[in-house]
Amino acid sequence: MNFTHLNRLVGLSVLTVMAGLATLSCQKDTDGSPQIGPGNPQVTKIMPDSAAAGTTVTIVGSGLGDMRTILFEKLSVPAGFQPTLNTGEALIFRVPPDAAGGKQNVTFTNSAGQTVSVPFKVLAYPTVTNVSMYDFTKGTRITITGNNFDDVTSVAVADSVKGVSDAATIVSKSKKELVIEMPATTLNRATLAITNGTGRIRTRQEFVNIDKAFPIFTDGYAKGFQDNSWGDAGAVSTKAAVFGVSSATKTYQKGNWHLIAFANWTGIAYDPSYTYLTGWIKGGSADYALYVTTDASKAGFGNFVDANQVNVKANVWNYVKIKLADMDFWTPGSTMKQLGFRIKGPDKQDETFYFDNIMLVK
Repeated sequence: MNFTHLNRLVGLSVLTVMAGLATLSCQKDTDGSPQIGPGNPQVTKIMPDSAAAGTTVTIVGSGLGDMRTILFEKLSVPAGFQPTLNTGEALIFRVPPDAAGGKQNVTFTNSAGQTVSVPFKVLAYPTVTNVSMYDFTKGTRITITGNNFDDVTSVAVADSVKGVSDAATIVSKSKKELVIEMPATTLNRATLAITNGTGRIRTRQEFVNIDKAFPIFTDGYAKGFQDNSWGDAGAVSTKAAVFGVSSATKTYQKGNWHLIAFANWTGIAYDPSYTYLTGWIKGGSADYALYVTTDASKAGFGNFVDANQVNVKANVWNYVKIKLADMDFWTPGSTMKQLGFRIKGPDKQDETFYFDNIMLVK
């Protein structure tokens, strides 16, 4: 068969099936049309020959009538299709959402049990929906949830600008979950470069290296820091911790507008290289807004500044990462001696909050 004839056949076959799709969208299937019987299935072309889940794929050839099953080789994942759109020369189907990534055969079986297999590559890049922890030091284990992790071959903490990449250890992997152990690195902050059989992605999630940050409170008050809260004093508690075994805790009394304060009376000189304030806050019994306040701000310590508002959801650990340039936080040339979180109210009852891994990050 010459190429001109083949291209004409491909075009006519696809048009035939697409016309069937249009008809199906307008008419109810009566199952009254003659069924094209099974033949000796031969595939001359698959379009495209690589695609992601949900993509429409067409095969053309001869003897393709009365197909009953389509099976992706890896993990034996079936693909659904509409039999009324199956002709003797073409078949349209979609890559199933659970198809495993990588090169594999797709096998088509007709009602007579005859089969034909076609090589195909499922494009299934890793996708990250959630991570268990944003802070790390050497040996920290992080659980990543998402999809297409079963064939991950490498994970690295990376910074494309600095050209630094340090390999993490893969502890376990499955289709929906990946557990890694973080390496030692010179990076202050880093994303993850995750590579699987389809290719490599960079996470939008960024991770903070505790060893390179300026600690205010991690598993206790950092060197030089102490509590200087308003109202009831803050304390170190082992009742809740997001990293390590303890956190700073503060009970805000009903109607008193308390604040928790981390004080360093020697002071921290202004340093423009610090970019973020990061930390974790476990909320009270309802959603509240806390306000970051420092004695190096323009507004002064203890004031409420809208740009410094942090929304804290109830009863869960909330990750906080705020760009210092977006807040009234640290006036150039000033020395910061106090950092606090203030609340309006609470109006209904006393509320207890927990604070962990409060740090300044470059």
